[in-house]
Amino acid sequence: MIPLLSVVVPFYNVEPYLTECLKSLAAQTLDDIEVILVDDGSVDGSRRVAEDFAARDERFVLIGQRNLGPGPARNQAVRQARGAYLAFADSDDVVPPEAYELLVGKLAETGSDLACGAVRRLVDGELEESVLHEKVFRRPQLCTHITDKQVLIRDRTVWNKVYRRDFWERCGLSFPSGIYEDVPVAMQAHVLATSVDMLGEVVYHWRKREEGEHSITQRRSELSNLRERLTAIQSVRAFLDERAPELLDGFDALVLEKDTVFLFQALERGEEDPGPLLDLGRAWMAALGPHVLASAPSLRRLELHLLGRGLISELRAVREFRRGREDLARVVPRGLRVTNWYGDYPFFRSRRLRIPDEVFDARDEVKLIARVDACEWTGTEYRLRAHVAFHRVDRRIPKVGLWLSDGKRRVPLEARRRGRYGVVASFDPGRLGGAGPWRLQVRAELRGLVFKGWCRDGEAGSAWRFSVPGWSRSGMDIPQ
Repeated sequence: MIPLLSVVVPFYNVEPYLTECLKSLAAQTLDDIEVILVDDGSVDGSRRVAEDFAARDERFVLIGQRNLGPGPARNQAVRQARGAYLAFADSDDVVPPEAYELLVGKLAETGSDLACGAVRRLVDGELEESVLHEKVFRRPQLCTHITDKQVLIRDRTVWNKVYRRDFWERCGLSFPSGIYEDVPVAMQAHVLATSVDMLGEVVYHWRKREEGEHSITQRRSELSNLRERLTAIQSVRAFLDERAPELLDGFDALVLEKDTVFLFQALERGEEDPGPLLDLGRAWMAALGPHVLASAPSLRRLELHLLGRGLISELRAVREFRRGREDLARVVPRGLRVTNWYGDYPFFRSRRLRIPDEVFDARDEVKLIARVDACEWTGTEYRLRAHVAFHRVDRRIPKVGLWLSDGKRRVPLEARRRGRYGVVASFDPGRLGGAGPWRLQVRAELRGLVFKGWCRDGEAGSAWRFSVPGWSRSGMDIPQ
């Protein structure tokens, strides 16, 4: 019988992890699958593990090739796959039991071309958030597209997904050779899909390996590895420039956030002649849009500036400064008549280095923090206690204004300061004249920085709301 789903698993010298991966596939609640195992020239005991599974479970099929890498191995398996849907799993990872049932079920329901879901990192047997995917699946949505949900630019992996087989073949998708074969295919699939389903459920456990001959940590900052990463980045940029240029800035920003870290780590090691690494780093910057380089966070701009000038010892000092900050580095004001706000980083206005002030400019990184910590009935009035501060600015805000609004009217409140960041205000509910809901808005001003926004509900992400049930003055429902 033709299986519903084909799962492709290439493997190369992963004997310690392969059994756990294959057990997770055998335990899928969607049992109408075939698992195509591709031995990419392993020289350890991995093939014996795969042979045992294929002998015990007819859904597992084993094929082999000489060591060509995961891309060609996956392509060979796709050519032999029979399922109406395709999925990919790496041989050292784990797939949760209901993952493929959830993904295939959504595709059958919506008709989308691919479905993707959340990822957790598997670290020493414990699950942690995947930093790469952490912002992607917070707001799941069906029948969407990367040009509408641009957060999908961060979804650069192929193994947290299920694809329609006819979509894969119609678009001519295939994996390139090399280490970073995932990223070009994942981006092409997102752009070429008619619609995509985003699931909030965790569908993949991505293992973090820190030891061994093929440790990711050991290899990702090697010069040859970095060159292949740049090749993948250039490939994706060329594709986006042709098919979805509106995504280029977002992709470039992600490269600056994630990929350049490995280049910095290589330069920090100091094990090789830095010349080739510096040349490669400049090639990376040349490959990205100048607008994105200029709009990068200030500390990253400083690192890139030092990289561009070949100032390696200074770059290492800034990297050490970054690691040594348990909290984010401060943003501080400079100037008397005209105040500008800069990152409080090493080498600011160094006479020797003469780094332009705009490299340190962090005004756009300052954000308003405003929350209601309590709202209590005193017997005659309600008393609000709020926290108002600027993110990364360690200074008391001298001018704070508060008012309640129901969307049509504004009721100003008298704000009184309590401590460094505390604000207290009282109000008689009779002044409101309506049930609401009412929200609390704040305006804060400090040396040319002016912000206005809604107060949040404590540590929650939602706006604080105040309502007067039945227009009562004393029987109030105060959501906390």
